[in-house]
Amino acid sequence: MPFFGELFVSEILKKPVLDPKGEELGKVRDVVVVRGELFPKVSALILEKKKKAFHLQWTDLNIFNKKIISSITYSDHLQTYTYSETDLLIVRDIFDKQIVDANGARVVRVNDVKLEGHNSEAILVAVDVGMRGIMRRLGVERGGEDMMRLFRRRLPYNLISWNYIQPLEPRLTRLSLTVPRQMVAELHPADIADIISQVSHKEGATFFKGLDVETAAEALSELEPDVQAAIITGMDTEKAADIIEEMHPDEAADVLSDLPVDKAKEILESMEKEEAEDIQELLSHEEDTAGGLMTNEFVAYSPDTIVRNAIEQFRKDAEEVETVYYIYVVDNEEKLLGVVSLRELLLADLEAHLSDIMETKIKMVTPDVDEVEVAEIISKYNLVALPVVDTEGFFLGIVAVDDVIDRILPPAAKRKRRKL
Repeated sequence: MPFFGELFVSEILKKPVLDPKGEELGKVRDVVVVRGELFPKVSALILEKKKKAFHLQWTDLNIFNKKIISSITYSDHLQTYTYSETDLLIVRDIFDKQIVDANGARVVRVNDVKLEGHNSEAILVAVDVGMRGIMRRLGVERGGEDMMRLFRRRLPYNLISWNYIQPLEPRLTRLSLTVPRQMVAELHPADIADIISQVSHKEGATFFKGLDVETAAEALSELEPDVQAAIITGMDTEKAADIIEEMHPDEAADVLSDLPVDKAKEILESMEKEEAEDIQELLSHEEDTAGGLMTNEFVAYSPDTIVRNAIEQFRKDAEEVETVYYIYVVDNEEKLLGVVSLRELLLADLEAHLSDIMETKIKMVTPDVDEVEVAEIISKYNLVALPVVDTEGFFLGIVAVDDVIDRILPPAAKRKRRKL
């Protein structure tokens, strides 16, 4: 059994490998691993001597630990190694690659790789993504430990088990975590967006495509417009349509408005007719106006609706609507008559009609009103939602206060607000 205990790959790099007579075969330059049932296992070492690379099979090793590496073979039996794109090499392909730490909702870099002995083999069990890994590679790990002891603290290990990591290619340009979908789904959409924003568009798209439709829709709304467009443009139309359908109409309209016309048209044609029509209605308005800010999802009932019935119906309708601050009262032609706050609804006589308790002095705007004016009205009258009607009073939608904030505030302030 050549391997005893555990070690990190950085501890054996440039370490001499000895033949049966104690002569040096070369120094360790890299480690070849192959897929195992659960964890990759070491299949060979890549040695370097006189600027040449040699291939030493794992089965030719006699001792393998951080102090001594020896072989049962001699230099004249070593095979010259030619680097291959299909081999998975720890130093070349795993060191310094980015992975997603779902527990910390962040992108981290592989600083070292941990090996352990199992049934006479060495298996890759974890990657080190912490400061200890960096210090180990620099050869100052022990000094770092001594420094931390002065402050009565320990230098932490920050390891991620390999069974949470999935190589995406034989020669890796990236790694991703194979965490359960529910773990990713539990992250706040803004955290998922942060992860995607920390990597390249290609890597972000790969991570995004692994999300379920609901989680993808929530995360997409948190991304910057150029990232949204890049991801959706590169996706299969049917999958993109499923995600857009899951979004609220105003957010979906914002995404589609930044896409190439042909791609947006393809997605709309692949969507359910009703959802597509809602989005197309919003796309007809200028982006920096009330119409561009509004959503056409709201809760509205007739004036003769009894409070008791309104409450029962509201419980069902509210599940499908993003922003529910008020119940709006409309006539048979969908003209806005009044508004009832949720507080007023819950405190009202159960047998009263909505017409008895609705507020008729309503602040409202038309779709062409500039977004700055919309923000000023919402701020001045301390509103959480502002109705949008056409010139004849037909109810079109509402502008919610959070949509105004998203549009008006600078990006840094928006990110801070989303974390609250």
